Amino acid sequence: MKAISLKWAMLPLAVVLVGAASSTAVLAQDPSSPSGSSASSTPAVKPDPSVAQRKENQQDRIANGVQSGQLTAGETSKLETKEAAINGETRADRAANGGKLTAGEKAKINGQQNHLSNQIYTDKHNANTAQYGNNKVGQRRENQQDRVAQGIKSGQLTAGETAKLETQQKGINQQVAADRKANSGSLTASEKTQVNHEQNQASKNIYRKKHNASTQASPKL
Repeated sequence: MKAISLKWAMLPLAVVLVGAASSTAVLAQDPSSPSGSSASSTPAVKPDPSVAQRKENQQDRIANGVQSGQLTAGETSKLETKEAAINGETRADRAANGGKLTAGEKAKINGQQNHLSNQIYTDKHNANTAQYGNNKVGQRRENQQDRVAQGIKSGQLTAGETAKLETQQKGINQQVAADRKANSGSLTASEKTQVNHEQNQASKNIYRKKHNASTQASPKL
């Protein structure tokens, strides 16, 4: 009888020991503990964008500004002229180094793109915006700008081509503004005919440049 009593008296202690061992095992396997997650908590390092990727990003921002009216034709022309100059310098550097850029050349180009990025932001957020008006002349101008924006975004238009097209649009816009000022805000029938003719020529230029062999290079990481 004493042996049986001792056996049942020790049973609760055994249960407690088994429970403690199980809890220890669970804690050791807990994936949320610091020791179990230290190796996987470090975020993957993303590669820096390539020169071509940076260029495409800038072009997308310009295209959005043209389409939204935040960038005027004159502002776009200046921005794309700067972009074209950077692109020309990049091509020259690559040609001189067997198709590659040195670390110093990449740093220089990145600095130039930083300056251009700041200029894009400034031009898109200043007081100058494209004002088309609810009339046929204004609608034609807006249509041309939408086509240019689509060509920039798709890569059909290079920076140099866009600069020339927007310089042409700037000239037309200045002529329209001068004519309106001389006629109390209106255009005469002959002035409308002249503007329409000039926009026809601009339209042909947009089509030709969007369908020629010159395209914006695709980015490579």
